[in-house]
Amino acid sequence: MNAIASYQAVMATPVGRIGIGMAGEAVGVLDYLPADVPEQAPADSATAQVVEQLLAYFRDPRAPFTVPLIPAASSFQQQVRVALLAIPVGTVLTYGELAERLGTAARAIGGACRSNPLPILIPCHRVVGRQGLGGYAGAVTGDPLGIKRWLLRHESALP
Repeated sequence: MNAIASYQAVMATPVGRIGIGMAGEAVGVLDYLPADVPEQAPADSATAQVVEQLLAYFRDPRAPFTVPLIPAASSFQQQVRVALLAIPVGTVLTYGELAERLGTAARAIGGACRSNPLPILIPCHRVVGRQGLGGYAGAVTGDPLGIKRWLLRHESALP
């Protein structure tokens, strides 16, 4: 989705505006949006729950996410999603370390992270490059690496 797409809510966060797209009762997409996109109140109780849980995360990164998520697009992406969800708050793995755990290539992990439609909820920001942050393609505008850096600092994974 993008700023022109239909969201069930648009919220202001410390990392900028986030658009929330739902697929029934499940979260379908979280998009980083330009700052000039107006906030939009949640369209229903399921979306309100997503907003509440994201706000809780921004207050305390250990707040759990319990909202239902859309299924991953492929079995490989589901495997990566499960592995990402297992990375504890405040911890990072390199693309290579996660690839080794899953018996695949680091580039494949990067591709799965890049296609993650649910940044923050599926914490692809906890995967970093061997010699730096690596990428963060969850953002379509602004400063993607700045967002990743902020999230990792918020979770105490970076000084």
